[in-house]
Amino acid sequence: MWALIKHPVFGRLFAAQVVALLGTGLLTVALGLLAFDLAGAAAGAVLGTAYAIKMLAYVGLSPIVGAMVGHLPRRPVLIAADIVRAAVALSLPFITDIWQIYVAIFLLQTASATFTPTFQATIPDVLPDEDDYSRALSLSRLAYDFENLISPALAGLLLLVISYHWLFGGTVIGFLFSALLITGITFPSRKPGKARPFRSRLTRGIRIYLATPRLRGLLALTLTGAAASAFIIVNTVVVVRSGFGGTDGDVAIALACFGGGSMLAALALPGLLKRLSDRPVMLFGASLLTVLMLTQAVITPGWSTFLILWALTGIGYSATLTPQGRLLRRSAHADDRPAAFTAQFALSHACWLITYPLAGQAMTAWGMGPTFGILGILGAIGVALALKLWPEGDPVVIPHTHKDLPPDHPHLKETGRNHAHAFVIDDEHHAWPTNG
Repeated sequence: MWALIKHPVFGRLFAAQVVALLGTGLLTVALGLLAFDLAGAAAGAVLGTAYAIKMLAYVGLSPIVGAMVGHLPRRPVLIAADIVRAAVALSLPFITDIWQIYVAIFLLQTASATFTPTFQATIPDVLPDEDDYSRALSLSRLAYDFENLISPALAGLLLLVISYHWLFGGTVIGFLFSALLITGITFPSRKPGKARPFRSRLTRGIRIYLATPRLRGLLALTLTGAAASAFIIVNTVVVVRSGFGGTDGDVAIALACFGGGSMLAALALPGLLKRLSDRPVMLFGASLLTVLMLTQAVITPGWSTFLILWALTGIGYSATLTPQGRLLRRSAHADDRPAAFTAQFALSHACWLITYPLAGQAMTAWGMGPTFGILGILGAIGVALALKLWPEGDPVVIPHTHKDLPPDHPHLKETGRNHAHAFVIDDEHHAWPTNG
């Protein structure tokens, strides 16, 4: 897996991802402190609104931005997004009112909604071998988990010697360094895609996504993953500080257990996916998450058991969501991949838009057990839908018949109306075959 870091293109892309994530981690800490300075005891409400704006930008704007930039060369798109993010981060120390935080977050996340799907859609072109791509997905998962572990610690050390306002400077450096790394990359050449009107580009990714059974199953499993992770992200501090009477250090230990479990699964997945297909691995992860949530709905664990449960949740979360790029890659032509990744980005964050406020409001109103019960039921619904929507077997090559194409259509010239090939939704294939 680590040999991929030496790849001349992927290595630089991975380094750009890591430094941008570290910058984002510092931003998260500094933003919380800024909100407290401006709002005091109401800082939680300010941050809750800011994160809701983040999710709304991801869900509502990513398809629009994707349609606008999806046909453009990827390097300038990625660099421009990083520069916009750096410029917004540079403005944050000068914010004096709460509404300015909301505007800044909206602009920042709009740029991220441009950068992230474009970045994700680039990796399959850089690493055409499926085993290499699986390892790259695991490395990407490790990068996210590493950031969750290292950023709070790094921010804590920096805050010993500098004001939190300077943490925004670290964010600016991270985004600019990411842009600099991308500047030196020569991306694989792409065949120019078919020219399409804006409306078609806007809806194409969603249409491909919702017409593909394995991707509908992915969305259902994403709902399960979002239910479990929302409780971790929103309520870990509440459970540790109020439930166990713990310290800030204990909160870090609990989050480290979740991140460590996720990293452990990410390290194991490339070898596991050589022997098993994506569907059973992802269903196992989602089922594990569901069992863990429903178990904690009826038991109150002690501290040691709680940490084990958090680590197991990290394992289930990584097993559920890390392979998603493989499904997206398999389900679209190269020129449609940016649209497919953008659709996953928007639809997955719609899941978190549901589960984040649900986890927070239910915990405040009813406590840990009922909240886990509600989220566990939501997770079980996700698993049940995935079993129904994503058929077992899921062949890549599918026999099918074209009754809707004229006999002289280029797609039929060599193979005839009845043929089999790797099936994806495209201009010649508008619906998934149901009977061969």
